[in-house]
Amino acid sequence: MKKRILKWEICGIVFVFSLGALLHFVFEWSGNSTFVGAIASVNESVWEHFKQGFWPMCLFAAIEYRFIRSYTHNFLAAKGTAIVLLPIITGLIFYTYTAFTGTEILIVDITTFALAVTLAQLISYKIMNLKKLPKYTSYAGLAAIIMVGLILILFTFFPPHWPILMDKNTGIYGLP
Repeated sequence: MKKRILKWEICGIVFVFSLGALLHFVFEWSGNSTFVGAIASVNESVWEHFKQGFWPMCLFAAIEYRFIRSYTHNFLAAKGTAIVLLPIITGLIFYTYTAFTGTEILIVDITTFALAVTLAQLISYKIMNLKKLPKYTSYAGLAAIIMVGLILILFTFFPPHWPILMDKNTGIYGLP
């Protein structure tokens, strides 16, 4: 049981990282489609890059659920936790290293994303292997996934003027 879940979570690392990397370019490739902007990065802000982990992780979870649902009782709690932690881990590492270096370094950003995805998936694995958690944790996990998705979309179209949402190259918030 644990081995099967671990295999799925490791596959999830590769899937989320690969699809997330593609999502960096999809908005531009779409001709700046507003619809595509809901799920793909529309600018170079830190915030927009959070979509690169969120949507692939949601898609993988939907696929994964079909195959491992009978092996775990904590699936939604695990995925909700992972999805909330992914941008937190990414943001903490990004802002910590840029505070020291004073600049963004592409290879460090890519490594940060890979590390954050890996940690989120492994935390998900750990939660799925806990004894059965109370039912409310599944509801909380689902609510967290929905809220993060809605906020990512909302702030793309109606961005507050917060530094995390500003594209440092253009000064633009949200859709260009």
